[in-house]
Amino acid sequence: MSGPPAFLGADVVEKYLGYSTLIPSLEKALVNYSRGKEGGIVQPIRTIVPVAKYRGFLGVMPAYSAVDDALTTKVVTFYETKTSSDIPSHQATVLLFEPSNGTLKAVIDGKVITDKRTAAVSAIATKLLKPSPAEVLCILGSGAQAHSHYEAFTQQFSFKEVRIWSRTRENAEKLAKAVEGNVRVCSTAREAVTDADVIITATMSTEPVLCGDWVKPGAHINALGACRPDWRELDDDLMKTCVLYVDTREASQKESGDIVQSGASIFGEIGEILNGTISAFPDKTTVFKSVGMAIEDTVAAKLVYDSWISKREDKN
Repeated sequence: MSGPPAFLGADVVEKYLGYSTLIPSLEKALVNYSRGKEGGIVQPIRTIVPVAKYRGFLGVMPAYSAVDDALTTKVVTFYETKTSSDIPSHQATVLLFEPSNGTLKAVIDGKVITDKRTAAVSAIATKLLKPSPAEVLCILGSGAQAHSHYEAFTQQFSFKEVRIWSRTRENAEKLAKAVEGNVRVCSTAREAVTDADVIITATMSTEPVLCGDWVKPGAHINALGACRPDWRELDDDLMKTCVLYVDTREASQKESGDIVQSGASIFGEIGEILNGTISAFPDKTTVFKSVGMAIEDTVAAKLVYDSWISKREDKN
């Protein structure tokens, strides 16, 4: 494609990024990442620039996949305190380059990509680690990630009950109304968690919102908040008694407050389960700590761009 880069907004990403194609593509990327140099993925740890005056952060996340021949960088901002309800706490843009010459091919909305790829990776981990049967889903949080996880998990799994809790009940009720599903809004996190088989923590909390003694033995937890080394979502009791899996050892040991502050030992990466080098333990209490990887954005952005190009060519 010649000429200026394409601009693909949120509506285009929503149209072309479905879980049926995203999940298998991400599984392949996770496997390749966990193979090290042999996997053909180059992904440095993200660079984080604090914007202390406004309690915000700017992150830069580049990655290259030789297997997919895809080169991207995501620029993401996230703020602890929102100045307006109309402005999301996380915003992102993905730049897609032509690997052979460095030309910028597309500027792609990154927020939808971030929401969907994060939920998709959580779904992959849950497929591997959830107990059987898994009938009760609990979501702690009510923001964009809570919404995308509800969407992905109700598509991929058959839960009989879904519970939602948020520190602001009004926000939990808004989410329940927005998803239009059979959802129970709970008054406390403990009420939501009790006897749940699968738990999702998707908050901006800086202190634990989930305690180990609330968790049903054998439950699986997807923890995706607490993305700074001084933030927490899970308490020490849970972190030190679970079997802990991550998306990336290298980044999670530096970025995840749940891991850094608890001193919990990482059993392995999800990609290592997928490639058969470590075991999954669905009969034990498991935690998947997700810090998010640039290669996930790369795979998702390429899927969107390739689908968009294909559609354009079909019209011509």
